[in-house]
Amino acid sequence: MFSGPTMDHTYNTLFETFQVNGEDLKFYNCRNLSPEKYDRLPYSIRVLLESAVRNCDEFHVTKKDVETILDWNDIQLKETEISFKPSRVILQDFTGVPAVVDFAAMRDAVKRLGGDPMKVNPICPADLVVDHSIQVDFSGRWHEPPKSRCDNTIRWDHPCRSTMASESTRKGSDSLKKNQDLEFERNKERFKFLKWGASTLRNMIIVPPGSGIVHQVNLEYLARVVFTKDGVCFPDSVVGTDSHTTMINGLGIVGWGVGGIEAEAVMLGQTISMVLPQVIGYKISGKIGPYATSTDIVLTITKHLRSVGVVGKFVEFFGPGVEELSVADRATISNMCPEYGATVGFFALDRIGVDYLRQTNRDPERIAVIEAYLKAAGLFRNYSNDCEDPVYSQVVELDLETVVSSVSGPKRPQDRVPVNKMKGDFAECLTNKVGFKGFGLPSDKLNTQVPFIYDNKEYVLRHGSTVIAAITSCTNTSNPSVMLGAGLLAKKAVEAGLSVNPYVKTSLSPGSGVVTYYLEESGVVPALNQLGFGIVGYGCMTCIGNSGPLPDVIVEAIEKGDLVCCSVLSGNRNFEGRVHPNTRANYLASPLLVVAYALAGRVDIDFKTEPLGYNPEGKPIFLADIWPLRSEIQEVERKHVIPAMFQEVYEKIQKGNHQWNSLEVVESDLYPWEASSTYIQRPPFFDDMTKEIPPVKPIVNAKVLLMLGDSVTTDHISPAGSISRTSPAARFLQLKGVVPRDFNSYGARRGNDAIMTRGTFANVRLVNKLVSNPGPKTLHIPSGKVMDVFDAAEAYKADNIPLIVIAGKDYGCGSSRDWAAKGPHLLGIKAVIAESYERIHRSNLIGMGIVPLQFLDGQTAASLGLTGKESYAINLGDNIQPRQTVSVIVDSGKTFDAILRFDTDVEIAFYRNGGILKYMLRKMLD
Repeated sequence: MFSGPTMDHTYNTLFETFQVNGEDLKFYNCRNLSPEKYDRLPYSIRVLLESAVRNCDEFHVTKKDVETILDWNDIQLKETEISFKPSRVILQDFTGVPAVVDFAAMRDAVKRLGGDPMKVNPICPADLVVDHSIQVDFSGRWHEPPKSRCDNTIRWDHPCRSTMASESTRKGSDSLKKNQDLEFERNKERFKFLKWGASTLRNMIIVPPGSGIVHQVNLEYLARVVFTKDGVCFPDSVVGTDSHTTMINGLGIVGWGVGGIEAEAVMLGQTISMVLPQVIGYKISGKIGPYATSTDIVLTITKHLRSVGVVGKFVEFFGPGVEELSVADRATISNMCPEYGATVGFFALDRIGVDYLRQTNRDPERIAVIEAYLKAAGLFRNYSNDCEDPVYSQVVELDLETVVSSVSGPKRPQDRVPVNKMKGDFAECLTNKVGFKGFGLPSDKLNTQVPFIYDNKEYVLRHGSTVIAAITSCTNTSNPSVMLGAGLLAKKAVEAGLSVNPYVKTSLSPGSGVVTYYLEESGVVPALNQLGFGIVGYGCMTCIGNSGPLPDVIVEAIEKGDLVCCSVLSGNRNFEGRVHPNTRANYLASPLLVVAYALAGRVDIDFKTEPLGYNPEGKPIFLADIWPLRSEIQEVERKHVIPAMFQEVYEKIQKGNHQWNSLEVVESDLYPWEASSTYIQRPPFFDDMTKEIPPVKPIVNAKVLLMLGDSVTTDHISPAGSISRTSPAARFLQLKGVVPRDFNSYGARRGNDAIMTRGTFANVRLVNKLVSNPGPKTLHIPSGKVMDVFDAAEAYKADNIPLIVIAGKDYGCGSSRDWAAKGPHLLGIKAVIAESYERIHRSNLIGMGIVPLQFLDGQTAASLGLTGKESYAINLGDNIQPRQTVSVIVDSGKTFDAILRFDTDVEIAFYRNGGILKYMLRKMLD
């Protein structure tokens, strides 16, 4: 990272001084390059420009990069490459573990090849949040233990303070303690490894487990907004190893998700090579209606921008309506950026942003520096002043008054459904042909009902029954308005005499301890607990698939009736098979609607004409009777969300807890790998590496491992969620002596390549056209046998046969999971041929040395008559160029052209080296 100007710096004439609190500070005034051009630049592009100016060394970043960015208005449509160096990297332990594993393995390789292993150290600051993904083995419901074990005066450890708990709070905390104890027991080895990394790798801040979800901790605590180093101020910018890193754009920080592979390279000083993006201006006007929430706004924006088409572009929000949105509202919108497909969804900092910094207890002197610098640099906004509006590639608009209460589903986040149309929409989905909005049920199966006994009482499940209701995910748990709204709704429901069926798996997993604090202070926790929304942990849970098991009787009833049962969650992803294998319909909703659908017990309800339930006297209670108005929620928020809460929580955050602090780690520059470990193993990525770069050769006699359709997500590719007892990963663990109850999740075992490779393409909803049924199976073409994907890949590997994947549109959409590229690499996949790619996944494929090819416009596997059972040759040579056309020869006699999706010269350099990590390692050997 830049450490100050030098006399021969290309742009030292732009260096200016300003004064804050009596201190002289410096910055690069990029406006002086050309005031006319600068003032027309979108604010997010100004951040890219400042970084290019400050880091210009004519090696990583050149004067041409600066000139290109400054000329954005003229160049934006020309697919021009630039280099960008972010100010920092943020990791969550899901990708933090693989990053540290890779660094440890790189140190071994550097030493083997005669270099200095200590060169493998972060240069760019890295924030690592041990955002452990808790498996919700214990729901928010709490069942009374035997009286002899019940102590009504039990003390418990509050994330903010210790206190004598009330009965209802104690009940709600029981699941939290059990889940966190179990999580620490399961993941001690993983946590010890991270602690080793934190003590060995320089320039890294680690936030211990139990602190919250990475993106919320980033927003509330880690975000600098403005850095000051050696007296020089510059904007905070960040890349992170999760696609929802974009959440930080709500606080005026340009940030987006990259794969763990690319993040590791940035940490080691590599710039990001990117195409200068178009910027869509999203103008917001009007005021939010009394019944609408920020979740409704973001679901509306998600669907709107998906229809506009913003993949690979920046979106920048402006207009007077932005001032109607709190920073938490803006962060919710920015968080869902991957779901509408943009690289960033940016809100420049304004007075409301400064107020948020005060509310979250940032240092007043730092706030003064932040405000003064951003104003001096032309990076501070007044959204009411349209004279400050820059020029955008395209402008689209939203009137907030048009936003209505909504959910999204049943299989994709962009499929928004107004709540008042939900009943009819679900009914249509049942009979629609199988697809994103259809389950293909025959008419004689629509009224199937399955009775079952739970807690000695009979209940009935049918299509549309809610079996999981989770207030979860960074998207909404960071937002006090919707969290308090859910609490007030729960309070009114309890007062009205309503309850939730006991078999519904309910849970509340806040993004930080601050949420617990203000929920308690506002008095809504007892009601949330009573409805089953007790706190089960702090981390990614149901949203990432760690909803835990459903009761056996529920699973049996669903399977007996082949029911389309539902989950409702306040998350950002609802792809089929992600939340739970037994919930075929999954809906994203505000925390308030999560509570509402839990109370209703079904999603096919017309809230206007049908009651949520009945009170003990038999009176019908409608949603309108208990829905809190926005003004009511805002009043509670003003009263109870205060700086002291943030101060108390985050003063203790790096101290950790007793369990974390008691972990003992080995002090060693090289990690002492344990051969018996089933959690941490040295990956084989560098085993065959030489100092010399090998020539690029054609791929010949390749077989198709998988023949896939549209919108195959990284959830389908990357190992995620629990480990099935019948999977190759389970068989491997059992051979190692691990019993099923200790399998843990794929996320927890990301440091073991043997587990992760076996879990690649292991999703139960994967649709592979080479086999007849969905699931993690494929056809081994030479033998004609249907096998697990891993077993087929091993058979091909034994015969030295390279593999390819053929896919449709948006291949690799979803989370920025590095194992969605690492796993295919280890399976022996050399290339993917798809109709289009999600940005991060394409980058990750290149990062692991896999060739991304794209069908020509208008061509598909079907139009070319490909069956996937042929052999393929891809005509690559040592003179490959960005986006060149290459020929693919099929042994059936067909030949077709495809676009080589190396978009930049740097990406070609990565591929020549066998991936970005080998590229970086060779740099260290120079």
